[in-house]
Amino acid sequence: MKKTQAENERKMQRAVPVIIGLAIVLVVLYLLSFTFGRFDVPIGSVIKILFSHVFPIEADWSEQMYSAVINVRFPRITIAAAVGCCLSAAGAAYQGVFQNPMASPDILGASNGAAFGAALSILLGAGAAAITGSAFVLSMATVALVFAIAQKAPGNKVINLILAGIMIGSLLSAGTSYLKLVADPAEQLPKITYWLMGSLNGSSLKQFPILILMAVGLIPLLLLRWQINLLTLGDDEAKTLGVNTNRLRFWLIIFATLVTASSVSVSGMIGWVGLVIPHLSRKLVGSNYRYLMPASMILGAAFLIAVDDVARNLIATELPIGILTAFVGAPFFIYLLFRKDKGVL
Repeated sequence: MKKTQAENERKMQRAVPVIIGLAIVLVVLYLLSFTFGRFDVPIGSVIKILFSHVFPIEADWSEQMYSAVINVRFPRITIAAAVGCCLSAAGAAYQGVFQNPMASPDILGASNGAAFGAALSILLGAGAAAITGSAFVLSMATVALVFAIAQKAPGNKVINLILAGIMIGSLLSAGTSYLKLVADPAEQLPKITYWLMGSLNGSSLKQFPILILMAVGLIPLLLLRWQINLLTLGDDEAKTLGVNTNRLRFWLIIFATLVTASSVSVSGMIGWVGLVIPHLSRKLVGSNYRYLMPASMILGAAFLIAVDDVARNLIATELPIGILTAFVGAPFFIYLLFRKDKGVL
């Protein structure tokens, strides 16, 4: 116990330099990602093109370079960073709320709701904007239904939330399977299957309004990170310190669900990020949410940018990003199982 406490103190002392280092890595990786792709764009041209929207810089780049950077790579890389940031923040928040190291953004069925909404829209022949909107609305509606069931059911409300999330999530997963069964195998089924595997291939500037919803969820999570620490003390002790634990959990779940729904609606099902990244961040900066939340956000953004770079450049045919995150997440999950007796929170 003393050894663990001393280790956490050491991590806290180096937390700020680590977070600054992660931020630098994120900026460098973000800029370098513009140079990766079928069409070669030098890093110098990338920086000039990006900053030409802020400063008066003489254009010495081709129209093809400008189009590749602004119309193709800028929205995709930016959305990848935002989605990674959101999923990691949501995972860290859920792990704090439920005091469960295996909690992830889809614990309350948000991802299952988004999958059902997207599959239904594809089946009805909707466009990209409608698919995104349907996925977002169904995701939020799913968590609202889970909340309603948990509040009406007798017993521990936190346990009720988890059980209701599993139940509704399984029901919606079955609904999605049925939609796949009746979908047109030539056109609709491949679209549904590809969406469920997760991809940022359809990212565009038209999706940028969703970043506002992400910010609406991320900012409160960042501001409330101080109070998440109090949940680890237990409800009774937290209440003696003046914290309404039920209300705090409610708002944390609302904001975590908002960023999860926003992310899944534009990227499809990308698993493991919300589970793996908070734990990696905890290894770097400790369990204090004062540092853990910003570290998770930054590392999550950098991680998904890196994975997406691999997904779109590894082979001629683009890999769904959900497949690559699973290759990282599954082994890490096994690692956590072997370490659960040592405490990973």
